[in-house]
Parts: sequence; structure tokens; C-alpha cells
Amino acid sequence: MAGHSKWANIQHRKGRQDAARSKLFSKFSKEITVAAKMGDPDPDKNPRLRLAIKEAKSNSMPKENIDRAIKKAVGGEGDNYEEIRYEGYGPDGVAVIVEAMTDNRNRTASTVRSTFGKNGGNLGETGSVSFMFERKGEIVYPASVGDADTVLMAAIEAGAEDVDSSEDGHVIYCADTDLNEVSTALEAELGESDSTKLIWKPTTTTELDLAGAQKLMKLIEALEDDDDIQTVTANFEVSDEVMAQLGAG
Repeated sequence: MAGHSKWANIQHRKGRQDAARSKLFSKFSKEITVAAKMGDPDPDKNPRLRLAIKEAKSNSMPKENIDRAIKKAVGGEGDNYEEIRYEGYGPDGVAVIVEAMTDNRNRTASTVRSTFGKNGGNLGETGSVSFMFERKGEIVYPASVGDADTVLMAAIEAGAEDVDSSEDGHVIYCADTDLNEVSTALEAELGESDSTKLIWKPTTTTELDLAGAQKLMKLIEALEDDDDIQTVTANFEVSDEVMAQLGAG
């Protein structure tokens, strides 16, 4: 698995503190409100909303928070958010994609540029690094749902493109436009997933040593700490040894 998935695992191992959980719920609420505003407030008729709710639930977001976010959209409340993608390079030339949802483009651009600069990176133009990634749907299941062959067969039947199985679980990839359809088919076969979302999947990666990985983590953490930032993806890889040292940090 490439850098972004590993980083998600590192965060999970560290355990989310209350402040981090609150910030995460805030990001999910924003995505749910925007999805409901842009389409039908009924998740059965709005694939983007359905996926946003699914991902929020898989991160233990309370039902009342989800309902409140939808009601905000139906009632015309909340700010009008604009979705913006930023691209740049982190320490050691690692490619970084930042997805934001903001009500103030200038504020967010200034914050992102400053955060890159303070953490050994450079913000680039749109398109400067995205050619090193593919937009994909990612569906994650625990190892307990079945062996690699069972999951592979279910994934093929559902219309997925690729499966990465390990002792940690199964990561299923599909075309970004097929995510709702594939995840629904897999749910009928394998049950509820741990995670279902759109990702930027690296097509090329940069290997980092411990020092490089620590510098990159500092940049990623600083970006993710901003309320306007929804996701941060980087095309790095680290060895199991470095992973263990990062996870123990």
C-alpha cells in the first residue's frame, strides 16, 4: 500500500484524541452538508451523500451529528463552500495533493502556501503533481471477512479493478465513477466495510528514511489541522522498520 494508506494506519494505531475526533467530525459534517446541498437530501437518491454518510459512520460519527448536517443543507443554513485542490511538493520531493472545502479561497490558499513553506515544501500549480496519481474508489475490509481468494472473487463480481490483501485486511480499488455501485454490491456480499471513499492513488512513490518521513508527517499534520482541509495525500513509502518507529512516536 502506498503512503497515504499507511499514514491513515499510523494515525489509527496512535488512537484519536477527543480534539482530533471533534475536528474529524467537523470535516465529515461539512462534506455531508455540501453533498446534501448539491443533490437530493435523500442518501438513497444521492450517491455522494450516501458515501459521505457511510464514511462518517465508519469513523463512529454519531447519528445525530449526521442528521444535523443534512438538516443544515435542507434548511439552507451554513456557508456556501467551494471545493479546491492544491498541489505541491513536500520534503524530499514527495508529491502532495490537498483537498479543501472553504468559504474563503484567499484565506485557505494563504494558509496552505504558508504551511508548505514552513515545513520544507513548495506549493505548485494545479496539475503539477496530480499526474503522479490516479483518482480511484477505495473500499477497505478487515481480514476477518474472508481469505484473499474469497475477497478477490467478490471484488471481481462487484466490478472492482484491483485488490490488495494482507494480514491487516483487504483494500479494494475501483474506478472513481463506480464507487457507489461497487461498494453496494460488496456490502451485499461481504457486509459493512471499514471505509469507503474516493482517493488519489499514487502511480509512482518516493521511499523515505525515518528523518524524511518525520518531516513529511509534520507537514501532513499541519495541513490536516486546518479546518478548511478535507484530505491530504502524499506519494511516499517507508520500510516496515521506519513504519514501526513512526507508529511508536
